[in-house]
Amino acid sequence: MLQISRDDIDARLALDNPWWDSDDPSSLPTANLPERVYLAPFCKLALNFRVKRAAILMGPRRVGKTVMIRQLAAKALEQGMPGSNILYASIDTPLYSNQPLSFFVDAVLPASRGEQCLIMFDEIQYLRDWQVHLKDLVDTYPNVRFVASGSAAAALKLRSQESGAGRFSDFVLPPLTFSEYVDFSGNKDLVQQGEHRGWYHCQNIQLLNKLFIDYLNYGGYPEAVFNEEVRRNPDRFIRSDIVEKVLLNDLPSLYGINNIQELKKLFMFLAYNAGHEASYEGISQESGISKNIVRTYIEYLESAFLIIKLPTVNESCRSMQRERNFKVYLSNPSMRAALFTVAKETDHSLIGHLAESAVFSQWQHSLSFSNLRYARWRGGEVDVVSISEAEQKAQWAGEIKWSDRIAAKPEVELKHLRVLLSKQPKTRAVFFTTKTVSLDDVYIEGRKILILPTSLYCYTVGKNAAQSAKKFAHLGVDDHDEDSDD
Repeated sequence: MLQISRDDIDARLALDNPWWDSDDPSSLPTANLPERVYLAPFCKLALNFRVKRAAILMGPRRVGKTVMIRQLAAKALEQGMPGSNILYASIDTPLYSNQPLSFFVDAVLPASRGEQCLIMFDEIQYLRDWQVHLKDLVDTYPNVRFVASGSAAAALKLRSQESGAGRFSDFVLPPLTFSEYVDFSGNKDLVQQGEHRGWYHCQNIQLLNKLFIDYLNYGGYPEAVFNEEVRRNPDRFIRSDIVEKVLLNDLPSLYGINNIQELKKLFMFLAYNAGHEASYEGISQESGISKNIVRTYIEYLESAFLIIKLPTVNESCRSMQRERNFKVYLSNPSMRAALFTVAKETDHSLIGHLAESAVFSQWQHSLSFSNLRYARWRGGEVDVVSISEAEQKAQWAGEIKWSDRIAAKPEVELKHLRVLLSKQPKTRAVFFTTKTVSLDDVYIEGRKILILPTSLYCYTVGKNAAQSAKKFAHLGVDDHDEDSDD
């Protein structure tokens, strides 16, 4: 049998590392690609040689992790690092089969002459016990900054926490935010900064709504923004990655799932019913899958960044002793169009549920995301509540709607928020979203309610989240997270 030759491996490495031939960042294939707003904080983490840790870039498929890693190389060149000191290798490349991580270190280290190096491993989850080998490299080579990425976030995070022993810093790259989509689609000036920090306004809400519906259908994927063929055929280009790569390959191989079709059936069921309240028992009855397996599979799907599972609290913001009901959202609302059919402007109910998914998707980068709930009690519901875990009190609350009914019947539309606020009088901020209407003169018991279009609210959350990266500002209310390398 023929063996993979060193010449073939070297040729592939040379192909994947164009900076070996030129230190000019403008000559790289990624030079003309737009930069995600998360690139700057990621570079700050990944190129910090004072911290002896590897940076682990995690996130769902098709959100731009590989492009970001290559753009990281360009930033290193801009900071003066020689191209010969930078190496990129995708671990799932067949030519690299059975090669240890140390092989790639040996490929770049001799030429570095003791200078600082940057070594980037893409799709590292395909290497068995990667965390053990990477930790050893971090300890052995203090002058090398190691970066790894992967789509199987569950395994990456679990193993980095279990075996990293303070040697790994996680960085989660979420799907494209709506504010990024607006900018990338050539409408950067459509939304303007308001008078106060964290507030925005739009003079053409009809155009913003059109962009928002496009975003719901395909905008969570950067490649779809720039490739018309992907936009025309999301089922061909995106569904195959979701179903074939994640459901039929990644999750089964990582967790030893034998009944792959059952996993696929459950995900399709959840995706079709995204935004609706559910229970393990109800899903089991509807899908024909046992309750325990439903519970396990939902954990897998959530940790793989496919779904968001939102817990519930009552009107007093107390969690139930036994979790019965919850909501499931798609972590990227564009998945629904790829799996089933595109949402049209006339599909008011569908857009309403997808809009909720879109809003929650904007929050995924923050540690404060874990504080989000929805409130449910007999006869009432509030779509989103941020809970202070220490006090079990509402920090802020809001309703996400795709309707302008509040302009005619504010008392009816705000009745559930009124109940919640009567139980939670110290809630700091309250909002209510609409399809097109903004109102400045609506109050509940002396408290002003921020009323604005859903598309503008989604833009606002995404913009504030992206600008601060790890410090989220919710319409003037700051939630400060710890830096990932602390």
